[in-house]
Amino acid sequence: MSAEDTSRTPYVANAEAHPWRRYVALGDSFTEGIGDPEPATSGGHRGWADRVAEVLAQQVDDFAYANLAVRGRLIGQIVAEQVEPALALKPDLVTICAGGNDVIRPGTDPDDIAAQFDDAVARLGSDGAAIVVFTGIDVAWSPVFRRFRGKIAIYNENLRAIAERHDCIVADQWALKEIQDARFFTDDRLHMNPLGHHEVARMVLRALNVDNDLRPMEPDPLPARTWREARASDLVWARTHFVPWVLRRLRHQSSGDLLTAKRPEPGPVGPRL
Repeated sequence: MSAEDTSRTPYVANAEAHPWRRYVALGDSFTEGIGDPEPATSGGHRGWADRVAEVLAQQVDDFAYANLAVRGRLIGQIVAEQVEPALALKPDLVTICAGGNDVIRPGTDPDDIAAQFDDAVARLGSDGAAIVVFTGIDVAWSPVFRRFRGKIAIYNENLRAIAERHDCIVADQWALKEIQDARFFTDDRLHMNPLGHHEVARMVLRALNVDNDLRPMEPDPLPARTWREARASDLVWARTHFVPWVLRRLRHQSSGDLLTAKRPEPGPVGPRL
């Protein structure tokens, strides 16, 4: 963030218009907006980044937004495929969320993943853009992903050090307790649903110190289920989502194979109808 913007203290609402005119988002399925379907939007998914861009566009003239994220991308692919195209777009605001797909793979080292992330952030900040980085969420609530909690915590500490070193803004998902709830996720238990993306957008706008009128969204109460019903649901999830995921790993395939970015060029963002 440039010197003239130092008054924009994170998490303290700033009534003045934000300083950004060109926003570029980098990442994987999370930033692409998977789990938040909306056929009328570019790519058929909305997501937290679109939601943030919609708010930013309302406050200044000549605002443009590009989203280079592609589902399934690993940190190395994001660095190789998205960093240079992002720099070519001359953004003054960049968000990058990367490494999550790597961290949940067995045998990966969060320190090695962070070293690649550090390289990406150093390059993205070379022209003075404000950079927002994301910690991973606390998965203590999730029986499926709880075993990765330690690796995520280590990776998060690396990310915080990177953010400090490069003067980045931290969007702290680990501290976002609202989304640590199955009701904020889709049936695959990996991607956030519209409720989750909405809460992340609110958190990012707080980190950017951008005033907005987004309000918390209350999920429906969890239905009462017996132990047998819960295990039957687990079996459906495993057959529908987990087994296909494992098979793709074994075949070295990705859900994002042959896909490209949904918004490769900066463009205007209209109000959502």
